[in-house]
Amino acid sequence: MKNILGANDEIAAANRKNFSARGVVVMNLMGSPGSGKTTLLEKTLARLADKIKIAVIEGDLFTAKDAERIKRAGVDVIQINTAGGCHLDAAMIQKVCASLDLDAIDLLIVENVGNLVCPAEFDIGENFKAVVLSITEGDDKPLKYPLIFKESAVVLLNKIDLLPFTNFDLKSAREDLSTLHPTIKIFETSCTTGAGLDEWCTWLLERTKI
Repeated sequence: MKNILGANDEIAAANRKNFSARGVVVMNLMGSPGSGKTTLLEKTLARLADKIKIAVIEGDLFTAKDAERIKRAGVDVIQINTAGGCHLDAAMIQKVCASLDLDAIDLLIVENVGNLVCPAEFDIGENFKAVVLSITEGDDKPLKYPLIFKESAVVLLNKIDLLPFTNFDLKSAREDLSTLHPTIKIFETSCTTGAGLDEWCTWLLERTKI
């Protein structure tokens, strides 16, 4: 594992250097299957596509369904299928970026494979990680899967409109997140009602100035 991560980190460093030289900010978007990552991404693109140039890399085990959804938003998108792999790695990103005009991109969003474990362990050369946690997943997830929350600059507590219909303890979840990562930014979002999306997009737009 140490050798695998070491080799990955070398390629990630090369990716990061390449992105920086081209002025591209990269976000690694993570979360469980069904947390709402792709829908959140669609809503984000709708708000930001006319403000900055965005491209997307979609990671999934099989099919190009998510890439097809993102393509309808009018942005460049590349699908990576891992054929069973639980995460994207730096080499995968390096390979597909050869097909992107990085000089014409301000923000590259990588939607990682749906998983709360493996994606957090592999640097892909991103500027920052973001994790989507659905209210329906339960408030215990930050403590059960701490690494992904420790590694992320921001967490989106998604599907907040469903809060009244669950036993999700919002106060407890926020306290756990702050304990794991005292400076983590927390947004409460709903792609159904639009709650929190403007604030999230404003924050993300500011991050493109890194």
